[in-house]
Amino acid sequence: MTTQTPLTVPSRDGRPGRTREGAILVLEDGRTFRGASYGAVGETVGEAVFSTGMTGYQETLTDPSYHRQVIVMTAPHVGNTGVNTEDDESTRIWVAGYVVRDPAIRSSNWRATRDLEDELDEQGVVGICELDTRALTRHLRERGAMRVGIFSGQAAHRPEGELLDAVRTSPQMAGAALAAEVTTTEPYAVGAVGEKRFTVAAVDLGIKAMTPHLMAQRGIEVHVLPATATIDDVLAVGEDGPDGVFFSNGPGDPATAEREVELLREVLDRGVPFFGICFGNQLLGRALGFGTYKLKYGHRGINQPVMDRTTGKVEVTAHNHGFAVDAPLDGDSDTAYGRVRVSHVCLNDDVVEGLECLDRPAYSVQYHPEAAAGPHDAAYLFDRFVELMETRQTTHQRSSARVAPGLTSEASDKQGGSR
Repeated sequence: MTTQTPLTVPSRDGRPGRTREGAILVLEDGRTFRGASYGAVGETVGEAVFSTGMTGYQETLTDPSYHRQVIVMTAPHVGNTGVNTEDDESTRIWVAGYVVRDPAIRSSNWRATRDLEDELDEQGVVGICELDTRALTRHLRERGAMRVGIFSGQAAHRPEGELLDAVRTSPQMAGAALAAEVTTTEPYAVGAVGEKRFTVAAVDLGIKAMTPHLMAQRGIEVHVLPATATIDDVLAVGEDGPDGVFFSNGPGDPATAEREVELLREVLDRGVPFFGICFGNQLLGRALGFGTYKLKYGHRGINQPVMDRTTGKVEVTAHNHGFAVDAPLDGDSDTAYGRVRVSHVCLNDDVVEGLECLDRPAYSVQYHPEAAAGPHDAAYLFDRFVELMETRQTTHQRSSARVAPGLTSEASDKQGGSR
């Protein structure tokens, strides 16, 4: 495969044009693709995965779940709308590298504050463009996600055998514990919009900014805790403990998250309403006794069909996961926490996309109902979380009303029975 290097990108608004340098993408199975530099010049390694979304690249780049991954965009033209100061899902770009076919020469959107490539360059994200992303995507789909390296500038001139060694000695995603690398260092709170109805402890495993925002819109005060939070930290949220607990999305292998799974089991033991998204879904699965496994090439994009088996409706959903829960699709499963069923399933490959506990106030989904770039078919899942907390609150109020002042519940029941 050939490429034109150096390639001069046309100037914009009188600014000097950008000169691209030669670049090469090297997969761990030895296949290579040559192209031109995009973003920062240098070298990077990570797990090669493809994303099928045609929009929402800013939200994708700033999603902490993409930590240590090199994203291959299947949409051929990327960067049309530039970047802005409003759509980031975190404080930085998390992807390890970026692969596009045809980068936009200039951005054109009333909200844009700068070009995408300028942002990638400033944040040190090494990318590659002007290569056949269709062939690369087909290769990954047939062979599976694998380690990859992007080398541009002087690094691209090194012997290919040396570059391949750099790729093959880089860390694998299987067995990687990454939540601690993306979580907040200090707790923080997001206030409820309007009247405060509930208080939620959200464990940040790689949380996206839109998640507490959507909860806040429903009258929830969200206390975001680091991934290292203990059960005491969780129970300290709110005046009498949290009304609910949330586990966020995040990167890495769920099989490594022993401490987080134990925390979740303590939440289930106490009967506190629980909602998990993505990584949180995998951890609920593990807490219930199910296994997890690595998908061949994963689900990434904003056009994945999922059926809500409770209603029979099909939703178009946003995905970003390379691991999944290994749970029976048919019938209810008996666990240490009662009956559990698979509530959602991907229609492309029958992968488990949601779990629901029938005897505990807990559920989770593998995809992203908080997807800021859309689609928004699954936003109702936040309303289900509110309903769980309302039910628990009503139950507690009724229980308290049956207890006479100054008496324990048992003493009150005896007194009521003697009348």
